[in-house]
Amino acid sequence: MPSLDHEALVDLFRNRPTLAAELLRAVLRRPLPRYREARITSADLSEVLPADRRADLLILLTNAQQKPVLAIVLEIQLHPDRAKRYVWPVYVTHTRARHQCPTRLVVVTINPRMVRWCSRPIPTGHAGFTLEPLVLGPSCVPVVTDPAQARASPELAVLSAMTHGKSAAGLAIAGAFLEGAAALEDTPYGDYLDLVLSSLNEAARRRLQAMLTAKREYRSEYFRNLVAEGVAEGQWKAKSEAVLSVLDTRGLDVSAEVRERILASKDLAELEQWLRRAVVVSSAEELFAPPAS
Repeated sequence: MPSLDHEALVDLFRNRPTLAAELLRAVLRRPLPRYREARITSADLSEVLPADRRADLLILLTNAQQKPVLAIVLEIQLHPDRAKRYVWPVYVTHTRARHQCPTRLVVVTINPRMVRWCSRPIPTGHAGFTLEPLVLGPSCVPVVTDPAQARASPELAVLSAMTHGKSAAGLAIAGAFLEGAAALEDTPYGDYLDLVLSSLNEAARRRLQAMLTAKREYRSEYFRNLVAEGVAEGQWKAKSEAVLSVLDTRGLDVSAEVRERILASKDLAELEQWLRRAVVVSSAEELFAPPAS
């Protein structure tokens, strides 16, 4: 059964049919024929055989006369699947026969460990016919930190967040999406916002939450709930992490028990007291000592 990430990635390319062609040209450096339109067509490649052959997405580039000039079979691959090495050549040959145009297989993965697996050539057994998938892995996806770029291609910005959101660039990517795509019409902004949020590291997620609170951007039901419940949580989490940061900076050993107690506290006054004491105590355990009379 396809995962949520799998379906989300398919939707990004479905919502922006030109995205696959743009990445083919700009990232994979593959020449494209001149075309006027990119459109989604049926990805059902089944014939009279009982086996279901359905690619994730099939994109046709057509010229001014609506004649196909290139077909792109798009596959999202997040985990190994031995069967794909047998059906991918079928996708290519059946698409080429149906639309009578050159056909390319593009495999998208946000899992860096899958890049090598997806890139392996597929020998078909026929002389000279070895299929070499074109792979868009994490290193191929640009880090979108420019609001103008996010506005021009919100789907690319979301793909960037799903690929690089856990890195140090996560907050910059999310900020670019927030500034660039928020005012766009005819864009599933709320759904995209949820994808960006779920792709971030925890620190970036909290910062983005604060940005949304300040801007009063409540377009996503998920965000409305998160902002309502998360502001207080963000305050005590930030304070507890500040206590630990001071202790770590001073080179004091922090046991698992001490760390757990600090992170478990939701009393802002208590955390503020611990933060002040963290500057002067000689051991982390002294934080919890009763104040001197």
